Amino acid sequence: MEVNADLHIHSRYSAATSTQMNLLMLTRWASKKGIELIGTGDCLHPKWLDEIRALERIDEGTFVAGDTHFVLTGEVEDMSRVHHLLILPSISKAEELHEKFAKYSSDITSEGRPKIRLGGERIAEYAKEVGALFGPCHAFTPWTAMYAYFDSIKDCYGSMTSHISFIELGLSADSDYADRIAELSNLTFLTNSDAHSPWPIRLAREFNRFKVDAISYEELRKAILREEGRRAVLNIGIPPEEGKYNESACIRCYKHYTLHECFTRKWRCTCGGKIKKGVRDRVNELADYEKPKHPPHRPPYLRLIPLAEIIAMALDAGLSTKAVRDAWNILIAKFGSEVTVLVDANITQLDMIDPCICDAIMAFRNGQIILHPGGGGQYGRVELPKESQKHIAAQSSLFDF
Repeated sequence: MEVNADLHIHSRYSAATSTQMNLLMLTRWASKKGIELIGTGDCLHPKWLDEIRALERIDEGTFVAGDTHFVLTGEVEDMSRVHHLLILPSISKAEELHEKFAKYSSDITSEGRPKIRLGGERIAEYAKEVGALFGPCHAFTPWTAMYAYFDSIKDCYGSMTSHISFIELGLSADSDYADRIAELSNLTFLTNSDAHSPWPIRLAREFNRFKVDAISYEELRKAILREEGRRAVLNIGIPPEEGKYNESACIRCYKHYTLHECFTRKWRCTCGGKIKKGVRDRVNELADYEKPKHPPHRPPYLRLIPLAEIIAMALDAGLSTKAVRDAWNILIAKFGSEVTVLVDANITQLDMIDPCICDAIMAFRNGQIILHPGGGGQYGRVELPKESQKHIAAQSSLFDF
């Protein structure tokens, strides 16, 4: 079977997170989104763990509410400001890890994403002791990521490098970016939302599709480690160019610069603001290959944005307008979930809605969108092709190309 999974979110116990990030709302919207498996996020937080404990339990590490399954996950920040994603096998192991980290943290009982006064190597050691899967979160973002502060996995994780289970690409990178770096070739890439609210424009804006025999922690573990035929078969993510830090740009006025100009100007903009190095330039610094070299185990990467945003673009309407809501509801009622509409449905089945919406969905499936990169903290912009896409040779699903 194939399972859609978003393994990195946050609960309402994390800073700057919606009060609606509770299990009921996550279950409701995950079903409409088409996500069968969600990482709980914040599993080291005692109150959130109590709420998870109340769910129906499939096994020691898998919980269910309605049609939505949950596995225990959490994010921690180390002393270098690098963020790490942990996927844990049971509540007892989450409690054990909480106790191990508590002596190095002043906010582990009050903050869903705690700060730990340890380096990446020690955090990885503790995670391995409790049987957790672990790896760097949003590894390329210029603020709280492994490659923001280190030039290699070994620089970050030291003797624990060989035990890294995955790397999370984050909104800033895709497989083409990451597969220019040789040290990442054997790792599974994860694409997760890091959602702070349960709405479909945030939840699973990036997600993974895994081939497994059942929905469980153990099957997920095997898929991430690519054991016994289990594996990731698809990564879906926002185009990196849409990210806030794709190109090097001023964090005050957002003027973009080439890397040569950045060095010439000593990272100061003409307005006096600081220029922040973009992910694209950082990847170029780290790259071993001019073009990506995808290993045989690497699944396809589909660049998508949430359905409501595609509809709004197609209709040239505001995201919160009635026209966008009505079209979204019609499609969900017909196909059952947003993922089905965006990835799996035969495009000829979408004839009950405005043809321009079908054209827009096909433009994303075919990679024919126009991208205006972001930078300096300002999001990039996606534009649909000016010519009609009605007569594109349409695929019935992603796997037809």
